[in-house]
Amino acid sequence: MGLLAQGSPLSWEDTKRHADHVRRHGILQFLHIYHAVKDRHKDVLKWGDEVEYMLVSFDHENKKVQLVLSGEDVLETLQEKGERTNPNHPTLWRPEYGSYMIEGTPGQPYGGTMSEFNTVQDNMRKRRQEATSVLGENQALCTITSFPRLGCPGFTLPEYKPNPVEGGASKSLFFPDEAINKHPRFSTLTRNIRHRRGEKVVINVPIFKDKNTPSPFVEAFADEEAARAAQPDHIYMDAMGFGMGNCCLQVTFQACSISEARYLYDQLATICPIVMALSAASPFYRGYVSDIDCRWGVISASVDDRTREERGLEPLKTSNYRISKSRYDSIDSYLSKCGEKYNDIDLTIDKGIYEQLLKEGIDHLLAQHVAHLFIRDPLTLFEEKIHMDDANESDHFENIQSTNWQTMRFKPPPPNSDIGWRVEFRPMEVQLTDFENSAYVVFVVLLTRVILSYKLDFLIPLSKVDENMKTAQRRDAVLQGMFYFRKDICKGGHAVVDGCGKAQSSAELAAEEYGLMSIDTIINGKEGVFPGLIPILNSYLENMEVDVDTRCSILNYLKLIKKRASGQLMTVARWMREFIANHPDYKQDSVVTDAMNYSLLVKCNQIANEQCECPELLGSAFRRRAKDGASKADSDSSK
Repeated sequence: MGLLAQGSPLSWEDTKRHADHVRRHGILQFLHIYHAVKDRHKDVLKWGDEVEYMLVSFDHENKKVQLVLSGEDVLETLQEKGERTNPNHPTLWRPEYGSYMIEGTPGQPYGGTMSEFNTVQDNMRKRRQEATSVLGENQALCTITSFPRLGCPGFTLPEYKPNPVEGGASKSLFFPDEAINKHPRFSTLTRNIRHRRGEKVVINVPIFKDKNTPSPFVEAFADEEAARAAQPDHIYMDAMGFGMGNCCLQVTFQACSISEARYLYDQLATICPIVMALSAASPFYRGYVSDIDCRWGVISASVDDRTREERGLEPLKTSNYRISKSRYDSIDSYLSKCGEKYNDIDLTIDKGIYEQLLKEGIDHLLAQHVAHLFIRDPLTLFEEKIHMDDANESDHFENIQSTNWQTMRFKPPPPNSDIGWRVEFRPMEVQLTDFENSAYVVFVVLLTRVILSYKLDFLIPLSKVDENMKTAQRRDAVLQGMFYFRKDICKGGHAVVDGCGKAQSSAELAAEEYGLMSIDTIINGKEGVFPGLIPILNSYLENMEVDVDTRCSILNYLKLIKKRASGQLMTVARWMREFIANHPDYKQDSVVTDAMNYSLLVKCNQIANEQCECPELLGSAFRRRAKDGASKADSDSSK
């Protein structure tokens, strides 16, 4: 999770005093990197995934499941057994926000050959087995996006009660500070976001109105701040942990050049809401059934450090800008020349930084992107990291870059490294099984290959992408939502490196270029409307040399995506909703009890460890991997 510097963290007041210093030197660090590697070409495709996990403990006697606050110990053990013993170990483990969380990645990035797709699921399985092997009795490693009873009494092991005092990190009524990772970055982030904002973060998620749900649904809080912030018919949450304490699935790609990275960044930005809706997996919050299926808006609100002035609630006096979004949100500008004409969102920038970048030879689009990121303050700063060597270090740049958590991230190479220009795809919800997570990763990576090979053009006005992001989070968006999408994705014939074809006038940018489509149409196609992403991927695969085993694996992955898009298979969110709705203890009142949560997590764990089948979620494409790593393709894998 971003930059993990070691040292003595500063308070918000001290950090604020150094904010201009960090911004000034962050820009100098970026310029050093840019000028050193702006002309770098021919980097090979490398890519990797990041999976976040929760540690849970099952109390079978009392029918209760809790989050185990042992992430730091588990991480230490895994690193000691893995990368510290063998630099070429096939897995890497990193800390995450919750002290009940860890993050796993492949030990080395995957390469550009098609056969690499056949190793993803085996590596994810290896991670699951590795981490599970160091857990205690009745403990498990779960890939669930949101723990249904996060913030409910006794949700951690050991149990801690929240202590909502000013001296704490979150001051939460529900989320104890002990559930935050002990690395000083995480508690400092939590405290400084709250102090910069001037109040606790406010998260209100609409509750799902079932037959016996009170109407209006209102919670009574003795705490004045909570009483003011909580909205009727909403589930109220008040801490960073309710967002950053969720799990996700991310993919990072290395491009062959800066131009290719910018092109991929733009094209994938339009895909983010589509894949988010397809991967929807988080319908429950603080022990209630919500009316959303994705965590994005929750995590966005959980780190919203904007002051009242920046949010437009008070006149500007001490703040410099009105800022329209949280620092965790969708992107605000395209970076490629072909994307420029679709930049229809008002962009708040630091004009001084923008002018400085232009003078240093940075083009308008990249300059405004960086100047927009740098309207934010640094949220954490370590005393030992204030003064740095700008020519050889990038901590000040990364300090602000890594706390702009957007759907896509454009990543310059680290100083003096052999790593190239990269883009990170960030909107996916983590799935229950390694098979599902592999399917989503392979789908997105394949899509990047097709975008570059066929010079596809998915661009639409960025304001429409923002509308799609809102639609994607709604309940059953994969079936009920309609999304703006480009109709003719082959028309542009854009060249990746040397510009983007003939420029169109604004008059030509009519709404006829895009229309509202269902996810089924976007993914599977509809005659006379849109060819479909999976048919395009299949066409690409037919022209590639792919061994039979890899092709079978890929077809099974695409089959899962295809059937999730069509509604033949459920999303994880829909499956979880139906599981709770059909639980014998459920009273149709939108409440998820300890016993119901226990039943759900037991089932999730069984599915994840291939101890039971779940055809409504996984279909017939799901098959266990043989011991030698070969994929067992199903006879109807091409259906």
